[in-house]
Amino acid sequence: MTPFSILSLIIVYFGILFTISHFTSKKDSGNDAFFKANKNSKWYLVAFGMIGTALSGVTFISVPGEVGAPSGEQFKYFQFVLGNAIGFILIAKVLLPLYYRMNLTSIYGYIERRLGTYSYKTAATIFLISRTIGSAFRLYLVVIVLQRYVFDFYGIPFAATVLISLALIFAYTYRGGLKTIIITDTLQTFFLVTSVFMTIYFICRSMDLNVIEAFSAVKNSNYSKIFFFEDFLSSKFHFVKQILGGIFVTIAMVGLDQDLMQKNLSCATIGEAQKNMFTFTGIFVLINIFFLSVGALLYIYATKNGIEVPIDLVTGKPRTDLLFPEIAFHHLSLIPSVIFLLGLTAATFATTDSALTALTTSFCVDFLAMDKTENATKTNAVKTRHLVHLVFCFLMFLVIVFFNVINDSSVVGMIFRVASYTYGPLLGLYCFGLFMKSKTVRDKWVPLICLLSPALTFFISENSKILFFGYVFDNELIIINGLITFIGLLLISKPTSEKISF
Repeated sequence: MTPFSILSLIIVYFGILFTISHFTSKKDSGNDAFFKANKNSKWYLVAFGMIGTALSGVTFISVPGEVGAPSGEQFKYFQFVLGNAIGFILIAKVLLPLYYRMNLTSIYGYIERRLGTYSYKTAATIFLISRTIGSAFRLYLVVIVLQRYVFDFYGIPFAATVLISLALIFAYTYRGGLKTIIITDTLQTFFLVTSVFMTIYFICRSMDLNVIEAFSAVKNSNYSKIFFFEDFLSSKFHFVKQILGGIFVTIAMVGLDQDLMQKNLSCATIGEAQKNMFTFTGIFVLINIFFLSVGALLYIYATKNGIEVPIDLVTGKPRTDLLFPEIAFHHLSLIPSVIFLLGLTAATFATTDSALTALTTSFCVDFLAMDKTENATKTNAVKTRHLVHLVFCFLMFLVIVFFNVINDSSVVGMIFRVASYTYGPLLGLYCFGLFMKSKTVRDKWVPLICLLSPALTFFISENSKILFFGYVFDNELIIINGLITFIGLLLISKPTSEKISF
């Protein structure tokens, strides 16, 4: 594909999203539609649309790329996915009923009623920081692809590419919010899923492999090892570490995250929300199997055709994230290139538009109290929401530009590593609230605990080989972070006579 054809396809793609946005927000662009989609979303649309939000461009490019990474990861990511599935089920059975009983718009309202105002603001702030960084990382991945294969050709600088991308997302989300996102994410997930299956088809066809032969090629390759039980102390790939990391990262990054929970809370009843989560879990596990298979087939194809992993133009090191776009744009025919681009664009923008909506919702509800009747009816409430939405776009822009300067590793690893530090205190706060029913906390001390916990976690992670006989942490580090927060909250706790009914 030429840079012009890629750019033309992106313009058409966003034209479709703008059309959807126009019709979904035409009759109702108020705050209730933006925050909760008027509480009438169809569970099957939410379930399908959440796939695009949960996977993102990171899964689309980084996960296949890491299959053949020099570190020998192969299919080890699937262990983490199995942990994700367990986490999703726990969310559906434990957290969703809690949120519905309390009729929450922002899930951090639970912390306010359970622990106090300072704890509440701390939890909301952690989410705002975590989601801004995480979503910026995800968008960064697709922007570097667009920059390398499109905008460098026209001499457009990286920062301008980021700004254009965020401006387009702002334009189709700022009015309809969640009401628009439910529909656009469904469409984008369709593109993403179709892209995965069609990519497998075209790669197999180019190597003259049928389905059975392709399965055998992947199975017999050097990329298909799933379960790792060797070297529990020193290996990050060990089964137990990956499963535990998957469970707790999911609980923190999904169940305690306003973004994905906001979609669930837009369903009319708890029964529909749980049905959505169980359906979503099944599709999520299945689609990740195919993503990993794409990775194995890409490396088999690359080896057969003498294709090297692209070199990062900034660091000069091999960049596995870029193998998929390199093959799609330069070594396959036009149709698979178009399909790849649609899938990548859909995966990334489905995540970013949803995140911006959730960030705006959290700030407007948790800090501006727009869910309160006296504030919701103010004449400037919608304009204020638009301004908040714009500010978060700009913050994301700054984070992406900064990350472009310092990044020298795979984005998928970076996202979960950062999540271990930023989401850990949320895990500790919710665990204390749920399991310590006879206690509350000295509220003003909570922000300090939530600052100290990531710092202590970082110290433990950096010195784990010395402290724990050669043990190396991976995603399960979030458990340590949450546990330190929990212990810190116990130290500043006090008995409560209040009856906890939620």
